[in-house]
Amino acid sequence: MTMQLARNLFLTPRRTLARKVKEICLALLLETRLNKRQIFELYANRVYLGRQGNFAILGLGDAAQAYFRKDVSQLNLPEAAFLAGLVRGPNLYSPYKYPQRALERRNFVMRQMVQTGFIQPAEAERAIAAPLNPAKPARVEGRQAAFFEDMVTQQLRTRFSERELHFGGLRVYTTLDPDLQRAAGEAARAGSAELDRQVKRPKHAAPTDFLQPQLALIALDPHSGDVKALIGGRDYGASQLNHVTARRQPGSAFKPFVYAAALNSGVDGSRPIITPATLLNDEPTQFRFGNKWDKTYEPRDYKEQYRGTVTVREALRDSLNVPTVSLGQMVGYDKVRNLALAAGFNSELKATPSIALGAYVSTPLEVAGAYTIFAHQGQYVAPRCILEVDDPSGGTAWASPVTTRRVLDPRVSYLMVSLLESVVNSGTAADVRARGFRLPAAGKTGTSHDGWFAGFTSNLLAVVWVGYDDDRELNLTGAQSALPIWTEFMKRATSQPSYRNAQPFTAPPGVVSAPIETQTVSPDDADSLTTQNEVFIAGTAPVPPSHGDSSGGIAPAQGQAGPEASTNGEPWGPSQITNDILRPQKSQSPESDAAGAATTPASLSPTEILLPEKNAPAIHSAEVAPSGPLHIQTEPPGLEVLIDGKSVGLSPLTLFLPVGKHTYKVIPPPGRVPAERWIQITAAATMTVNIHY
Repeated sequence: MTMQLARNLFLTPRRTLARKVKEICLALLLETRLNKRQIFELYANRVYLGRQGNFAILGLGDAAQAYFRKDVSQLNLPEAAFLAGLVRGPNLYSPYKYPQRALERRNFVMRQMVQTGFIQPAEAERAIAAPLNPAKPARVEGRQAAFFEDMVTQQLRTRFSERELHFGGLRVYTTLDPDLQRAAGEAARAGSAELDRQVKRPKHAAPTDFLQPQLALIALDPHSGDVKALIGGRDYGASQLNHVTARRQPGSAFKPFVYAAALNSGVDGSRPIITPATLLNDEPTQFRFGNKWDKTYEPRDYKEQYRGTVTVREALRDSLNVPTVSLGQMVGYDKVRNLALAAGFNSELKATPSIALGAYVSTPLEVAGAYTIFAHQGQYVAPRCILEVDDPSGGTAWASPVTTRRVLDPRVSYLMVSLLESVVNSGTAADVRARGFRLPAAGKTGTSHDGWFAGFTSNLLAVVWVGYDDDRELNLTGAQSALPIWTEFMKRATSQPSYRNAQPFTAPPGVVSAPIETQTVSPDDADSLTTQNEVFIAGTAPVPPSHGDSSGGIAPAQGQAGPEASTNGEPWGPSQITNDILRPQKSQSPESDAAGAATTPASLSPTEILLPEKNAPAIHSAEVAPSGPLHIQTEPPGLEVLIDGKSVGLSPLTLFLPVGKHTYKVIPPPGRVPAERWIQITAAATMTVNIHY
């Protein structure tokens, strides 16, 4: 018995000579430290007595509950005799598989008790006559907090020895909120039912072979990192794999970190400065990368629907892929990666174009921690499950600290919150509102092989993942799969007193709101101006137009760009724009290109389009001297731009130049001819140059 106890407590069932030697040594050690009664007590609490579902039944206490739905102290004689007889072979004497064999074994035990004088013969006869009525085996559904308990146990094992955990009398205080855990369980069940109705069973698959999609939900306090609720899968009884710690592609749920790296230009002095009103190109694009620009990446928008030109806010709101990758290339994939690492993502992320679309794996736990940089004013807060561990005397054996670090400037964080609010209010996550959740919230959907939704209020952050264990396509978007579960959870969670007082997100000092005007074209070709407020970091916002400017700062371009531009003073029309495409001529050298720029339209190496800004935010110079805006867009982006011989940053960029004639030059990829021309700047319009290599 002592050797069995040693094996059960400290070793594995694997039969090896080394294990047998260890077992003997441990048994001798137990014999010297414990008396027979203590050894028997430990053995009775650890002995294997069968299985129920995927769970082992360990100890007489568990066995009493599993076989008779009773506490061990309430067992009668025949029931206790059955459990005692079961020790010899739980599977051999299973009352469900072999009821007659189990009955005979029970009766044998009671006859042995008569022979040893523990019971009287008459008492034994009455007990032997009683039928064996084990409880009906029920489908095992693990405790709601079982996945959380496993995480706590894993963390404890990194701090304490097995002996301390089993015999040290430690008291563990966790972060779990029972009310939120209950809400998470209810939301998971409701969401699973809706999910199953949407998922189609593969053809020729029997219902019993149909693999249901799994799910995970983690909710935490974004200000302390305390994990308040955790669902690691559909059914702990069926699978103990905790999907909260399983690595999968987050898809578009990662995009906010690309935009955060870009908006950081408003405070770190990098160029170009990106704001929520910055224009991005949305059309099929091939991105080149690698040390020799010899690798290509061609992202596509959802359903291959492209918008032409969009603002940063629109690109994130509608989860557009091409503008996001373009923005990542503009900022630098390494900067995106560095920001993600600082926000708690794993180091397997690579600085490639696909990082912008969440192609590298991460866990829901990592995503939840990373989103705290938005919900907690730019500070990362590490998730934690344990508050402290006390020893038997009440002293603190270990306290888990709140771990934070500054990742974003609070102003940048607020701009991101504002963008993510747009996602929930009118973007890909608008179904949150349609499903009845009304409190201020921000979040982002994600779709890869799986579905994701990460969102937060002012005091609660939650991430939901849905997908298959074998990583096959879910064929549902994050808005269709994960968002309904998130919404159900948040509706239940915010009905609790502690979380119902979610407040509107407030801007920190240094953030301003400014009106921007957008020119739109109606079906009858009539231009119209619409005004809306946008948020900016102070110093990056456009200055409103003067009272004498009746154009509102936007008008069809009338500037010049070499002899090809309109010279009659009339605005360019669509036909003129189409005809002003300059075709490349590979035989020209950089010198001949620069010398002939003013006289030979075919001398430019890249394809160049010069056109007035359509649907562009109204931007006005803050300078007293008359000036006008120039927007330069290149493909590929990230090329150096020189104005009047001086470097002004990387494309795409928008800058203000004094009214008059200026030269611009774009430094091309290796082996290509630079574009250098002159352009006439006016105060009445934004001039746009598109250059394609």
